[in-house]
Amino acid sequence: MKLQTLGQSNLRITPIGIGAWAIGGGKWEFAWGAQDDSESIAAIHAGLDRGINWIDTAAVYGLGHSETVVGRAVKGLRTRPYIFTKCSLVWDESGNISHNLQAASIRREAEASLKRLDVDTIDLYQIHWPAWRGGPESASPGSIEEAVGALAKLKTEGKIRNIGVSNFDARQMQRVLQVAPVASLQPPYSLLATDVESSILPFALEHKIGVIVYSPMASGLLSGAMTSERIAGLPEDDWRKRSPNFQEPLLSRNLQLVERLRAIGQRYNATPGEVAIAWTLRNPAVTGAIIGVRSAQQVNGIADAADVKLSADDMLQIEQGLTRQAA
Repeated sequence: MKLQTLGQSNLRITPIGIGAWAIGGGKWEFAWGAQDDSESIAAIHAGLDRGINWIDTAAVYGLGHSETVVGRAVKGLRTRPYIFTKCSLVWDESGNISHNLQAASIRREAEASLKRLDVDTIDLYQIHWPAWRGGPESASPGSIEEAVGALAKLKTEGKIRNIGVSNFDARQMQRVLQVAPVASLQPPYSLLATDVESSILPFALEHKIGVIVYSPMASGLLSGAMTSERIAGLPEDDWRKRSPNFQEPLLSRNLQLVERLRAIGQRYNATPGEVAIAWTLRNPAVTGAIIGVRSAQQVNGIADAADVKLSADDMLQIEQGLTRQAA
């Protein structure tokens, strides 16, 4: 795969990265249902075998379990992929998740992540959220500025290589830049989530901040593998059961869009998911896309997304599908 520089960092990344949210396993607030660790490790290895050179995880995924699995997957590899993880979400003994931007908390989280991942340095350490559950920043202890200052110190100490942010808006990124350089932004971006196109992606492009988007297939909904029956059978601890996009009346419209992506993909021998991913990658602000995989087989349906170059006609058909969906 062709490598691109992530923002103004020294990271040269593939257009596709391995997402490790779902491999955190079940029985936590934002779980995707039960997951077999051996399948997770096989999925990571399959992605690396296809040339993908980075993995994105977070401490909170599986309440530490995702990082542990990623650490096991990369241990002993001749060439280690870049590892990106996140801070600011912490949990108590009962699994209750809270948000903390205090410097002492950020440092504790970084030390814990390094231990779980079993690495000496984290290639990209990202503030997961600037605020939590739609509340104001003032509802959380600490501040964006305090958290970024803590990351700058961790970088000086060599415990992290680059600073990133996730789910930040343009105003919040501007505040970050007053404290320390930021390598990247991680926003949600897909055909079903385009809000970031108005100001967030333009800000990142203008300030040469790299962008790695998450959920480019709308949490699997645009992959081509989802059906109404499969969604109805999702386990109770799969957070998607509570998502409006996976419920009527939006579900039928979304699945119609998938069929349009499927028709376009047939021209390129590509899956609907690869077309959906390619749609995000065509934005000039986007450096890479995070793709969650739970099995080695799933890698085959996403690994060639960067090779799909959508034509103006393809884009028009997709736009018509979106317009019809919104009608």
